[in-house]
Amino acid sequence: MIAAIIVFFLCFIASQTLLVFMPYATTAAMPLSSETDKLALLALKVKLTNGNHDNNALPSWNESLHFCEWQGVTCSRRHKRVSALQLQNQDLGGTLGPTLGNLTFLKKLNLTNVNLYGEIPREVGRLKRLQILCLDMNNVHGEVPMEITNCSKLEVVFLMHNNLTGKVPSWFGSMVHLTWLQLGANNLAGRIPPSLGNLSSLETLSLAYNHLEGNIPHVLGRLSNLNYIFLGSNNLSGMIPPSLYNLSNIRDFHLGKNQLVGTLPSNIDHAFPNLQQFTIPLNQFTGTFPSSISNLSQLQLFDIGVNSFRGPIPLTLGRLNKLQVLIMDYNNLGSGQPHDLDFLSSLTNLTQLQRLSFEANNLGGVLPDLIGNLSTHLYLLDMWVNQISGRIPQTIGNLIGLTTLILAQNSLEGSIPDSVGKLKNLARLNLQQNKLSGNIPCVIGNLTMLSEVYLGINELEGSLPFTLRYCSMMQKFVVDTNYLSGNIPNNTFGYQKGLITLDLSINALTGSVPSDFGNLKQLSILYLHTNNLSGEVPLELGACSALTDFWLTRNFFHGSIPSFFGSLRNLENLDFSINNFSGTIPNELENLTFLNYLNLSFNHLYGEVPIGGIFRNITAMSLIGNEDLCGGIPQLNLPPCPELLSHKHKSSFKVTLIIVISGVSASFLVFICICYLRKKPKTLSSSPSLEHRYLKVSYGELHQATDGFSSSNLVGTGSFGSVYKGTLVQFERPIAVKVLNLQTHGASKSFMAECKALGKIRHRNLLNILTCCSSLDYKGDDFKAIVFDFMSNGSLETLLHNNEEKESKNLNLNFEQRVNIALDVAFALDYLHNDSEEAIVHCDVKPSNVLLDDDMVAHLGDFGLARLLHGHGGIDCSSGDHVSSSAIKGTIGYLPPEYGAGGSVSAEGDMYSYGILLLEMITGKKPTDSIFGEGLSLHLFCNMAILEGISEIVDSRLLIPITEQEGRRVTRQQNMEDTIRECLVSFTRIGIACSEKVPSQRMGIKDVIMELHAIKQKLLS
Repeated sequence: MIAAIIVFFLCFIASQTLLVFMPYATTAAMPLSSETDKLALLALKVKLTNGNHDNNALPSWNESLHFCEWQGVTCSRRHKRVSALQLQNQDLGGTLGPTLGNLTFLKKLNLTNVNLYGEIPREVGRLKRLQILCLDMNNVHGEVPMEITNCSKLEVVFLMHNNLTGKVPSWFGSMVHLTWLQLGANNLAGRIPPSLGNLSSLETLSLAYNHLEGNIPHVLGRLSNLNYIFLGSNNLSGMIPPSLYNLSNIRDFHLGKNQLVGTLPSNIDHAFPNLQQFTIPLNQFTGTFPSSISNLSQLQLFDIGVNSFRGPIPLTLGRLNKLQVLIMDYNNLGSGQPHDLDFLSSLTNLTQLQRLSFEANNLGGVLPDLIGNLSTHLYLLDMWVNQISGRIPQTIGNLIGLTTLILAQNSLEGSIPDSVGKLKNLARLNLQQNKLSGNIPCVIGNLTMLSEVYLGINELEGSLPFTLRYCSMMQKFVVDTNYLSGNIPNNTFGYQKGLITLDLSINALTGSVPSDFGNLKQLSILYLHTNNLSGEVPLELGACSALTDFWLTRNFFHGSIPSFFGSLRNLENLDFSINNFSGTIPNELENLTFLNYLNLSFNHLYGEVPIGGIFRNITAMSLIGNEDLCGGIPQLNLPPCPELLSHKHKSSFKVTLIIVISGVSASFLVFICICYLRKKPKTLSSSPSLEHRYLKVSYGELHQATDGFSSSNLVGTGSFGSVYKGTLVQFERPIAVKVLNLQTHGASKSFMAECKALGKIRHRNLLNILTCCSSLDYKGDDFKAIVFDFMSNGSLETLLHNNEEKESKNLNLNFEQRVNIALDVAFALDYLHNDSEEAIVHCDVKPSNVLLDDDMVAHLGDFGLARLLHGHGGIDCSSGDHVSSSAIKGTIGYLPPEYGAGGSVSAEGDMYSYGILLLEMITGKKPTDSIFGEGLSLHLFCNMAILEGISEIVDSRLLIPITEQEGRRVTRQQNMEDTIRECLVSFTRIGIACSEKVPSQRMGIKDVIMELHAIKQKLLS
């Protein structure tokens, strides 16, 4: 008993002593608690950074700083405990460790977008002061831990964009302080728990982009403070509970992409007077368009797409002066009648409108001119699949903010207006499946932001505009099923390095496939079928490694099927049927593991059919119509192949190269290695590209080809030599042999310059060099010659000035032909100045150097004075003069004035010569004509005539209206003569602008091309 009393007494004294010294005890405990937070943070760092101490994540979290100064850490002033941890938008890549629960003073936790994974630790439930929990935009998985219910002060929960599973926790309904609950973009399933109706403080509810089902609980109508509700992209069904229309504070209402039914209330403006965004697309709503939305003065976004609304679109939408987005796609709006588009008039008042889409409805009528009065902020205009008729208004060009214009699958007719060229921001243009006619306007080249163009299934005609080359961001270009003709322009699609889809099928295109298609490394789909294309498949296509679909059927291609297709490992569909291909089927096609369709039928293929890869699948290939095939799998029922020879005979010949390197840089050695001896001549194939290898030709062969350089074969002479017509067994077509007069000063350097320039370039409008020879003649003297394609229609100078030659060729150049020739020369100069490997200045642009082939296509030749511009800087001329001064390059009359003053060679110098050439073409007068002198020049003569009357100076033959040429009908109009005069003036202005005295004032070649093409289009209209 006494002992018990003693123990009690001691405990009492101890308790009193503790009370006396309590302040000191509390003070002593503070450092210990702060140390706990520090240790918790360090442990958390290890987890957050995945244990990687070598990376740069959280560099300030070390002993050199107090933990309250660490990045993202905020401490309370009084206790120096961690109250906030905010590390959003960092590349941490770890997990949340359980030590997070030791930060018991934490009020705010924000780890948004830090690459978290793993589960939310249950220890979060120990954070009883926590008010804000933000873990959105991570890879957190598992269920939301129930322990969070212990965080009774939570106001904000952001867990969006994770991989959370399970159900929406019903216990959230007990967290009465919640104002924001965002669980969207996860993998939550089940129903929306009715308990959420207890959250009377809730302002935002987001459960969108999950897998929720069932009805929307009517008790959500109790959430009187709710401003934002996001339930879209689930599997919710039933009707919108009427109670939700009591939520008068709603600003954003998003229920799209569910299976909801019913109608919208006629008084939606009274239900949601503060509504700013209303989206219910991809549901099953019915009824008429709710006209009462016109009273929602705060409305910014309205989307009812992909439902079953019907009736007219209200004419009062113009009241919505804050509306930015109006989407009504895929409903039954309109009746196909003329007044269906009357609502557009009211939309011209909506100055903030950015997106307008009503595709796939029943709207009829003509697209009104007032469409151009819509907001300049409009970036999307979509009218796809309606019954709209009439022409596309010119006013469409006023919508300068457009990035997407879709008018496809209507009944629009007429031409594509030139005003689309004003839509400089346009990235996507879809006009397919209408009744559009006329040409594709060349102004499409102004739309340098274009990435997708769809013009298929119309009635377009004419040629593909070369200006497409300026649309360098193009990814998809589709013009199938039209009446397009002419060649596929060279140096056009090759500039579109990001092109993925090119569909030119079902037209009337001619010519060959341009070799620059080989630049299209991203090309996946190439449809050229059902045209009149010919030639061989260019080897350069072997560089298109991304190709999956390639269709050439129903053309006139010949040659063999290139073996390089076996290296295009992504090929899935290949159709070469109904052409003139010959040779054997390449065994390399067996290697295409993804190939599931191959059609080689109706060609002239022969030899053994491979048996590997797709050739094992009788249903995946077609080889019919090739009568000389043999072998293959038994199901093909082909005859067996005859026994092959055990070895092939080899041709025996002896080659001796004579290498001439004097005055030529090492990079051009391969070009000059050209002369040889052989035992027995063999017939060679057509000349390959000079970029790869050259056919070698001897002096003797050239001597024989020209009948000993007979005067009867002489076709022209120049400053440095003579040109002879001839034939060589190596080539299937006539050739022209330019023999250098080596006694003429500068001839050798001219030869080297021409070889150097032409060895680096290849273009449709440049004279094609076939080969050259540097050897000894039969007398032992030096001999140099260049072999070109023969130009059957001679030079432009001859056709302009030699009447006898014109009459013998029955040629009398009309204005359209002169415009075409001017364009061809412009294309050549554009290539030389801007697109060749090194910029080249021709230095001698004049009519005698413009040669015309069988089809009157112009080719710029004679590069004897050409100069490479390294880095596009000017260089001095030094040899090979056509005039007396050794410092001047060019021909008198065409020579730019700055060259005569000692200026450097430049592209602007070529532009001057080109301008004089144009003026000579329009007037028929040479710049050295006797009428020019005493201050009067061809340039001044034309400049004055522009003001006084163009008819006084032009060739009278150019004033005759154009009639039918080459079987093509040109539309006659009563004002044809006025049109021609207008075009003559425009043509002359271009020549004047190019031949200005000051180089910097001369028109650029790209502007010239655009202007000339506009003239051509006007002549054809």
